[in-house]
Amino acid sequence: MSATEKFLLKLYITGHTPRSARAIKNLRRISEEDLGGRYEMRVIDILEQPQLAEDEKILATPTLIKALPPPLRRIIGDLSDTEKVLLGLDLLPFEIGKE
Repeated sequence: MSATEKFLLKLYITGHTPRSARAIKNLRRISEEDLGGRYEMRVIDILEQPQLAEDEKILATPTLIKALPPPLRRIIGDLSDTEKVLLGLDLLPFEIGKE
């Protein structure tokens, strides 16, 4: 992966709940610490945009989808386990930041 390649991360939540807020906070922290600002994060509330959730076949929330770069990856939960998130998204810590 090149140092200029950006990640497209889509986080599907259900309303403004403590679990949703925790997932957003954890994703921002992980993205800043491990992706060094090379990301675009979209938060999609399925109560406001149910069609997007249906199109992506979202069955539970919060769900994180790494749309870019391929391959597509999904993680369900509040993203509190950083190592699990990085491994689930194919972002092993020792590869992050390599040029």
